[in-house]
This record gives sequence, structure tokens and C-alpha cells, in this order.
Amino acid sequence: MKQLCAVNVTVNGVSYQREVEPRLLLSDFLRHELNLTGTHVGCEHGVCGACTILFDGQSVRSCLIFAVQADGHSVTTVEGLAKSVDQLHPLQQAFWEAHGLQCGYCTPGILMTMIPFLEENPNPTEMEIRQALSGNLCRCTGYQHIVDAVKLAAEKMR
Repeated sequence: MKQLCAVNVTVNGVSYQREVEPRLLLSDFLRHELNLTGTHVGCEHGVCGACTILFDGQSVRSCLIFAVQADGHSVTTVEGLAKSVDQLHPLQQAFWEAHGLQCGYCTPGILMTMIPFLEENPNPTEMEIRQALSGNLCRCTGYQHIVDAVKLAAEKMR
């Protein structure tokens, strides 16, 4: 018989209560239990950054956290950034305007990494942006458009 643990977590402002196996990763909980598939799973070792979410406002790799560890915490996924379909978050808008994505697989993790970065550093240099991006792997771009998009977002958010 499977052991289940109660999880009470707020995701994108909505409170959820679920019974889950203790070994269920937060990335899998978000994708399979809550159908929030914007959180992508790449390496499952915390290296690529595709699964990055905000955990109590801080960027974390959701593939390195068990869902039960989110009990009582607040999570924001990429689905929680835009106010509506017609009103993107300034960072999302900047990625669209500056062509900061290609296939889009890494984009949600990059966005969720850059949100707290830009809050802490509203006027970053290109080198600071590149350093902040260093934990997110993108196989399609040369990163220049991503850097440009983050610079544009910083301008929009100031």
C-alpha cells in the first residue's frame, strides 16, 4: 500500500490540497497533478534550469524539491506571470519584442530566473545578466537575444 502525504500549497495565487507520494518531485506535481505544463523538465538533476519556478519568491529548480517540501509554501510558475492572455508580464513582452526565444523549451525557466534577478537588480549590466543566466541552458540561441530581452525588460520594469 502506497504511503501518501498531504500537501497544501499555493500555486499562482490558488490554494491546492492534494495527497501525494513522498517521492513525487515538485516539477511532476505541477505538471501532472495541477496540469501546469509550462514548467518544463529537462535534465532532472537541477543543471539545465528548465524547471525553474519561484518558491516563496526565490528561483529554485522544481526537479530538486519534493512536492511535500512545498507544503505551506507559495509557488509561482510561468503560468502565473501574465495578468491575462492579453496582458503579458513586462519580461514576457520583452522576450516577444526582442526575439528572446526560439523553440521556447528553456524560456519558462529563464523567465522565472530573471524575475527575482530584475527585482534585486533593476539596472543590470550585460555581464550581470549573462552571469544570472549562466544556470539556464538554451540549445537554440546564442543568448544574445535573451540578454537583449532582459535588458529591454529591465527598462520596462523601471
